[in-house]
Amino acid sequence: QVQLVESGGGLVQPGGSLRISCAASGFTFGLNAMTWYRQAPGKEREYVATISRGGDIRHYADSVKGRFTISRDNANDTLYLQMSSLKLEDTAVYCCGVRTRAWGTSQIRDYWGQGTQVTVSS
Repeated sequence: QVQLVESGGGLVQPGGSLRISCAASGFTFGLNAMTWYRQAPGKEREYVATISRGGDIRHYADSVKGRFTISRDNANDTLYLQMSSLKLEDTAVYCCGVRTRAWGTSQIRDYWGQGTQVTVSS
């Protein structure tokens, strides 16, 4: 029953900014760390950033550190990724993910959304 729905993607010029969102349901959002991933055509899924359940600890891939900011709104079960100084190589489908036990289940597993397309092009 876990659902992760990304939104906010679009076409952006190099150097521009964009904020994407991930609306979560089916698990206790406020008790789980959340992660952003991205995948470009023909490439493997790449780690982007992680935020702790309370939002106080954040980690970033070297490729995005200093440009991207991960955040969350636990009151609204929403994860965000603020992207700035965008580069052509940031073009990808961005997905949010979680390792959790879904409500009504006894197993812990990984879940991820379908993703939102971010295209950086001039």
